[in-house]
Amino acid sequence: MTTQDTAAPCSQRASTRVDVAILGVRVDAPVSRRAGAGPSDDGHVLLDGRATALPINPASPYTIRGGRLLLDGADLGLEAEPVRRPRFYDLVTADGVPYEQLARLHGRDVLATTVVQTCIRYAEDQRCRFCAIEASLAAGATTAVKSPAQLAEVAEAAVRLDGVRQMVLTTGTTNGRDRGARHLARCVRGVLDAVPGLPIQVQCEPPAPEDLAAIRELHDAGATAIGIHVESLDDGVRARWMPGKATVPLVQYEAAWDEAVRVFGRNRVSTYLLVGLGEDPDDLVAGALRLADRGVYPFVVPYRPLAGTLAMADGVGPPDPVVLESVTRRVAVGLRARGMFGADQGAGCAACGACSALQAAGA
Repeated sequence: MTTQDTAAPCSQRASTRVDVAILGVRVDAPVSRRAGAGPSDDGHVLLDGRATALPINPASPYTIRGGRLLLDGADLGLEAEPVRRPRFYDLVTADGVPYEQLARLHGRDVLATTVVQTCIRYAEDQRCRFCAIEASLAAGATTAVKSPAQLAEVAEAAVRLDGVRQMVLTTGTTNGRDRGARHLARCVRGVLDAVPGLPIQVQCEPPAPEDLAAIRELHDAGATAIGIHVESLDDGVRARWMPGKATVPLVQYEAAWDEAVRVFGRNRVSTYLLVGLGEDPDDLVAGALRLADRGVYPFVVPYRPLAGTLAMADGVGPPDPVVLESVTRRVAVGLRARGMFGADQGAGCAACGACSALQAAGA
């Protein structure tokens, strides 16, 4: 059975998945994420058997009760349950750091961590407005730098105790020309020494043009896939929402994506595209499919207000569900036509799919 066979689109379920991604759900979610890097601030549930990250919203018309998803009390015909708290959260490293401060469970079986929890672009006039990478550090929920030995210890326990099947290693941007890639490579090697064969995705900004060899080093360390996240292909949107990252021109992203596809292979490279930043939806879809033609999976995700971010402080809300559904559906159609499926990434955000409705739409 092919990936396409197992991912047949179902428009009704995809539409519900989009709606609940915006409106959230009322449920007690033992596995959840507050603040930190990236665009999601969610509880993790299994929805119709799929790992799904959803805003926990006490005012939502959706709720999970009795193993079902309900809308205003009506059973929608979808199985739903919160992801259970993993056992590895109860452990502490040999040097006294709680495992939960070093890496978190995402979805049902993904271990994720930010190996460097600071970013050179975190000054207010440079910061990505959807990101709160240093907020979780300030709150004492994590540590500034995770060592390869610490991550190896946590990964071994998460695989053994909780059935973790893949890992994501991301990083705040560092001052080096490699933008943090070489510490990621050290962490990959450390984890794989402890858990041979564990699929790992790495995520970082494009290395400087003269240091694209860092991408090869990540692959040679054993990474399965790589995410180089641009969030928007519109330079005006980039300047407004991520002024620091916008100083890295799109041509530099393109060079890094092309090198990553050359090294890792087609559909082993991905990038986030956020719906709701003000980019024209038709342009977003067209840009996503141009990325797919390059061999890069465009992971389409709604912007959602994240605790500790500048955008949340400004009261910026999530996108219109109708727009999100349209963009997601059209991108999914284009990806299926190109034979690109998130699950085939092997590891990482697109392989997990919890933060996007693309898998529910058949891609």
